[in-house]
Amino acid sequence: MTPLEIAQHLSDQILRPMKAVFVGKEEIIDVMGIALAGGENLFLHGPPGTAKSALVNELARRLDARAFDYLLTRFTEPGELFGPFDIRRLREGDLVTNTEGMLPEADFIFLDELLNANSAILNSLLLVLNERVFRRGRETRRLPALLVVSASNHLPEEEALRALFDRFLLRVHCGYVPEAELAAVLEAGWELEKSRRAAPPPAGLSAQNIRTLQEALPLVDLKSVRGPYLELIARLRAAGMEVSDRRAVKLQRVIAASALMCGRQEARVSDLWVLRCIWDREEQREMLAAMVQETINKDTPESGDHPQAHGGSAPDPESLARDLDVLSEGWADLALGVAKDRLAALAARVPWVRQTETREALQEKVEALWRRAEA
Repeated sequence: MTPLEIAQHLSDQILRPMKAVFVGKEEIIDVMGIALAGGENLFLHGPPGTAKSALVNELARRLDARAFDYLLTRFTEPGELFGPFDIRRLREGDLVTNTEGMLPEADFIFLDELLNANSAILNSLLLVLNERVFRRGRETRRLPALLVVSASNHLPEEEALRALFDRFLLRVHCGYVPEAELAAVLEAGWELEKSRRAAPPPAGLSAQNIRTLQEALPLVDLKSVRGPYLELIARLRAAGMEVSDRRAVKLQRVIAASALMCGRQEARVSDLWVLRCIWDREEQREMLAAMVQETINKDTPESGDHPQAHGGSAPDPESLARDLDVLSEGWADLALGVAKDRLAALAARVPWVRQTETREALQEKVEALWRRAEA
């Protein structure tokens, strides 16, 4: 299959059936597909019981690839992930790891509760995540990993864990579905229980197919989006988002992946939707989504745009109100240009709030801050 045929198969035969099973998780599944096609690490964040592990395991089940998953604790030792030392070779004086069936041989890696990692395995995991390299003693080898996914119900606080978290280019929140969709969730969940007792669906894509798709990323033409992309990165940095040069370069891979998943070899401004998934803290999600959407909305929607480019979820009114209050309280400490940029990003989200009274109350907060800006 050609790269575009592989992308279409991934979208139609793997991701779409998953959306039918996991109600309310469409965006997460699309981001998983982008991470897989782009070969970049993905972090799922959300409370327990929101199907984080189930989503990852189902994607692995539908691919013809070697998978490895492990639940980390603070007591996890390197051998539990990378394999034990080969005793026979050790007797001969060689320090060699027996990696059969372990992380170094996997195409698809899921590290649940990664932020429980201790210092004993931290450096090894950093190499795995950043360079796809396994190093233990004098032993060094390239890894075949196509995708590394982690999940956690909390975000990092320690500096060492923040460095680990930084290696996940894409981050997506996995929350409870709205009450209105709960009945559909119950029905779909029961059908999923039945399907797990049956034979797994036929794997239509091999690890080599996914590698072919990833190798096609540099062939995607990014010229038409480079200007808007650079402008958006500059705005995000001005608004306080830490987008390093390294991350800015790597994000081009997932922008190209979005184009391929839509059957195109030329990127569009609409492919910048993936930048909604680069937040570091919960409170950044609303602002980031607004700024990305504002950039996308400057372009005319076209047939063949990724559906997530124009299908972002409605903003959370409580989060939006809290962000406006925080901005108001810290206004005096910000440069005027930065304050206005943050206000513009929040203001762009207000019209999408569904409840009329809440929307009007938020608009009053916005107008008060604009008057403050012009004073």
